[in-house]
Amino acid sequence: MVAKTTIVRYATACLIVCCFVFSGNQVFAQRDAVPTDPEIISQGEQLFNEYQCNTCHRVESKLVGPALAGVYDRRDIDWIYKWVKNSQALIASGDAQANALFNEYNKTIMAAYDLEDSQIMSILAYVRDREENPPVADTAAAATGDADAAGGGTGVPASYLNIIVGALVVVLLLILAVLALIIGVLKRYLQDKKDLDEADEDVVNESFSLMAFFKSPTVIGIITFLVIALAAKNVIDGLYTIGVQQGYQPKQPIAFSHKIHAGQYEIACQYCHTGVEIGKSANIPSVNICMNCHSSIKTDSPEIQKLYAAQDSGEPIEWVRIHNLPDLAYFNHSQHVKVGEIECQTCHGEIQEMEVVKQHAPLTMGWCIDCHRNTSLNTQGNGYYDKLVELHNKNSATPMKVADIGGLECAKCHY
Repeated sequence: MVAKTTIVRYATACLIVCCFVFSGNQVFAQRDAVPTDPEIISQGEQLFNEYQCNTCHRVESKLVGPALAGVYDRRDIDWIYKWVKNSQALIASGDAQANALFNEYNKTIMAAYDLEDSQIMSILAYVRDREENPPVADTAAAATGDADAAGGGTGVPASYLNIIVGALVVVLLLILAVLALIIGVLKRYLQDKKDLDEADEDVVNESFSLMAFFKSPTVIGIITFLVIALAAKNVIDGLYTIGVQQGYQPKQPIAFSHKIHAGQYEIACQYCHTGVEIGKSANIPSVNICMNCHSSIKTDSPEIQKLYAAQDSGEPIEWVRIHNLPDLAYFNHSQHVKVGEIECQTCHGEIQEMEVVKQHAPLTMGWCIDCHRNTSLNTQGNGYYDKLVELHNKNSATPMKVADIGGLECAKCHY
């Protein structure tokens, strides 16, 4: 009896080991099926960003949906194809994995994507590359340098200007002290001389009167001039700020936090502002975009209830516009974001850190012109610029700026 029990246990152990080894081989076979070709990885990254996958997924951690790292180890590749193309159909078919995943993530509906198997595989290649070669976090210094290179710099920092002004004041005080010392030495020298006439003695022995100094016509004239100059400067500065709304931070009808959405959850700006890469305007997101997530996330929040009310009424949410340009100025978001590859933060500030959005930049003509003068063009891989780069390099050793291709012409923005 003991022998039989031993044999059964041994057989059971062997069966478990065999199953484990078999499943392990299947895991590695699936990972090995995911390509590592750089071109395919690049295509996958482009699709990952184009279809806004990062709105709900991270490679390394959970977000709205599960972490994607190792998904080819956890799921069958053919199952992944079906899930990405139509997750609801897979759930409706009674698939156990699909229903378990759907219930685990609060029945959040994943959109269906019209993608080929090869395109989905390229996304998996990108995920594998990110998993096996995680990106190195940029340092703050590098981020600052990138912002300056993209035209986001604002010139000499205010702290440097304060140091310069302070140094000039110190130099002025030193000059005054030296002059006072020289005058004192000369007066003592002249007082020791015995052959001075009466007029010279009056000058040497003249006492200084502070009241007489301030009542002198010269001092009165200087003070009057300075007062008029400061008043004129304030008037001119006030005229220059007409129409400038830098710092404008209105209260919105729904307390939407960019710090949570764009910061904590790293939702791409393009997911909500759908026109930013394809048109002049970035577009204010519709209720439908909000409901993509909030049909199942934080449904009991009073602010989210306002979304439901807007959806039921069919009326758009009356968001308060923050960034305004005069009608005489033309600005195209797609030209700057898609072609120029300018980051949103360059003009809108650290939007991912704002609870309530405010206007970061002055959006004045001078501000735009400075950006065009300082921003270098990324011409790599764009045949449109080949001849322009060739002509520019013949006459200049500096990188080609926006200003070099007509970025300062009046008709570019005013026509």
